[in-house]
Amino acid sequence: MIDLYTWTTPNGRKISIALEELGLPYEVHEVDITKDDQMKPEFLAIGPNNKIPAIVDRDTGMTLMESGAILMYLAQKTGKLLPKDPENRWRAVEWLMWQMGGFGPMLGQAHHFLHYNRGKAPYAEDRFGKETKRLYGVLDKRLQGRDFVADEYSIADIAIWPWAARFERQDVSLADYKNVRAWYERIADRPAVKKGYDVPAREEAIPAPK
Repeated sequence: MIDLYTWTTPNGRKISIALEELGLPYEVHEVDITKDDQMKPEFLAIGPNNKIPAIVDRDTGMTLMESGAILMYLAQKTGKLLPKDPENRWRAVEWLMWQMGGFGPMLGQAHHFLHYNRGKAPYAEDRFGKETKRLYGVLDKRLQGRDFVADEYSIADIAIWPWAARFERQDVSLADYKNVRAWYERIADRPAVKKGYDVPAREEAIPAPK
């Protein structure tokens, strides 16, 4: 049993989607970041960086924060969602790191300036808007002729996809990135993704590209 401390953000959804894909039993603990639940001492004992998600593995007693580390831990625990082929395995790790270091942080800035604070910082809007589109272009090129970023479905796709699911907040049209759009829709159709996306449960539908 995994205790999952999470909220309805891209980073949180990575872990609930992975848990659903892996078929691991888990219990959801809502950490409402709009009410600063992530600052409470009981959460800090598990996630000392004040960020969701975090997990406790009841089987091992392991506590873990940082979504990328959690994905790697769950993949290693189950022997799933990381390719067995050495090159593809490292490609999955490579693209997981790409998400953690670029696609997530830059798109998060785009959300802040383009969606929540539009008109307050034109320079930042231009900077992060352009970088967001550049990163989508990188992903689109990688997906040319591929169904998934490491050729088989992996934790890399699970890490990247929830951030792409907020394309509307980024002023991005997936119609401009045909390979990304096909990949996005392919993953969105997976039953585990549909279930894991709505954690904590809010009956929130996966955004559909126009």
